[in-house]
Amino acid sequence: MPEQKTGSHPGRGQDGGTDWSELHRRLEMSRSAMQQRLSPGIEERRTILRTRARFLAQERSGDKEPPQSPLVVVEFLLASEHYGIELTYIREIHALSEFTPLPGTPAFVLGLTNVRGQILSVIDIKKLFDLPQKGLTDLNKVIVVRSHQMELGILADAVLGVRTIARNEFQPSLPTLTGIRSEYLKGITKDPLVVLDVEKILSDEKIVVNDGGNGAS
Repeated sequence: MPEQKTGSHPGRGQDGGTDWSELHRRLEMSRSAMQQRLSPGIEERRTILRTRARFLAQERSGDKEPPQSPLVVVEFLLASEHYGIELTYIREIHALSEFTPLPGTPAFVLGLTNVRGQILSVIDIKKLFDLPQKGLTDLNKVIVVRSHQMELGILADAVLGVRTIARNEFQPSLPTLTGIRSEYLKGITKDPLVVLDVEKILSDEKIVVNDGGNGAS
């Protein structure tokens, strides 16, 4: 029977038992080699740092408040001046066909009109703002505005269209916009276009007229 040769096995001692110190040494060598392979080089480290810096910059910029959305307004004429009302407050724009004057009301109250079966009071803010008066024509429109349960009509000499205004377009009020006009001013652009504060108009008891019918205007 041929003699069986016994080969050397890593991790085994001379007596065939486990050489734990040799196994630990080999494991440590493998771990060190793995770390060297996984450790990034100089260029890789620079790339990682640049990526991390961009990510942190994006996070910081994300914490800033988002820019305010622009205002969408309906632009119209009062005398020769341009005014605007935010579209969110406008229910509809109605041609002024006829109206009924209300005795004993302030001069800026044009009267009552019927809009799709609803009786609304209409105010002529040219008189409220002491602007030059013009006779009523086919161009006159009633802009029906509402806030919560309150609705009324604002008389316009002519409606020009819809316009979008960035918030940063607003500038300080003009010196000519004094008195009661400044009270109902939301903002003014360089054109100038005067944007009215409908919330203030609809909440002012001096302006809102109760017609005794629907209690809303």
